[in-house]
Amino acid sequence: MNARTQAIPDPDTRASMPATPRRSRLRRLPPLIGLLLLAGAGAGGNWYWQVGQYIESTDNAYVAGDISVLSSRIEGDVARILVADNQMVEAGQPLIELEREDWQARRDQAAAALAEAEANIGTLAAQVAQARAQVASAEAGVAEAEAERVRAAADAGRAGTLASGGYGTREAVDRTTAARRKAEASVAAAQAGLASARGAIPVLEAQSHAAIARRDAARATLALAESNLEHTVIRAPFAGIAGNRAAQPGQHVRAGQSLIAVAPAADRLYVTANFKETQLRRIREGQPVELSVDAGGALHGTVRSLAPATGAQFSLLPPENATGNFTKIVQRVPVRIALDPGQELGRLRPGLSVEAEVDTRDDPHAPRSLFGAAAAMIRGH
Repeated sequence: MNARTQAIPDPDTRASMPATPRRSRLRRLPPLIGLLLLAGAGAGGNWYWQVGQYIESTDNAYVAGDISVLSSRIEGDVARILVADNQMVEAGQPLIELEREDWQARRDQAAAALAEAEANIGTLAAQVAQARAQVASAEAGVAEAEAERVRAAADAGRAGTLASGGYGTREAVDRTTAARRKAEASVAAAQAGLASARGAIPVLEAQSHAAIARRDAARATLALAESNLEHTVIRAPFAGIAGNRAAQPGQHVRAGQSLIAVAPAADRLYVTANFKETQLRRIREGQPVELSVDAGGALHGTVRSLAPATGAQFSLLPPENATGNFTKIVQRVPVRIALDPGQELGRLRPGLSVEAEVDTRDDPHAPRSLFGAAAAMIRGH
């Protein structure tokens, strides 16, 4: 056998022998991975240094809206329901109509009472005018009686003078004296009639004031009756979506009973995000917010305002830390976030869960993505 000929190992021996490494790949791969890891770590650290540490986020957020729960202002039976569930409605649109016959009758009764009160005022005004005319007539009567008394007194004086000189009779003296006394009595009667006529005027004026007060009360009753008649139609307070309808045709409802609700349109919705108290150090009004809706979609918003107290303070039983054992709990403060205009909001509904991220940087328009932050760092150098 040739000594230079190599022995061919058997298959079992070849299987147990180590495979020949691909030197070129194995020598290039570890440095490449290291460089990639180093670049990724640098980019991530740069992003956190420039962006990440300034982002305050929470998943304790939800879409909110000022939902109006409408109730009946009066008692009555439901005559008609004019909208369906989940129907778009306009401001002032009728939603539910109650039976109006009883309230129409009350309105007519109040109108009749007002007409009667106004007629009574007219009657008293005429009586006051008549009383003033009677006063003027009584004053003229007093003047006439006074003139008659003066004439009678003069006649009596002349008759007495003539009788004392022997030129007159005793009968003439008695007659003129009686006429003088009668004139004096007429003056007293005229003066009494004048006082009576004058005294009637304040009474009639007081009755006129009372009639005016009754007229005003009747007018207020009519206004209330007309208002109740108007409230037989329940209208939408604003444009939105009708829902949660509890009324049924023919149902007897009482005042204050909830019948239907109107949710605001999508353009009137906002987001309430409950941030921890430790996250509020840098949150300010006007900062941009990125919103991720659990139902799908991303939105942009702006911090509008912060609540004046923590959510716990507005609860039914606020905590009282001065009593009992104290356990410190991180509190949350509701932050109202306005949705920026020009976005597709048709799928939003009050109550949907949202994740909110507030950008608290001094320049909120700076690049926010990983590559944008890296590019900004490169340009900065």
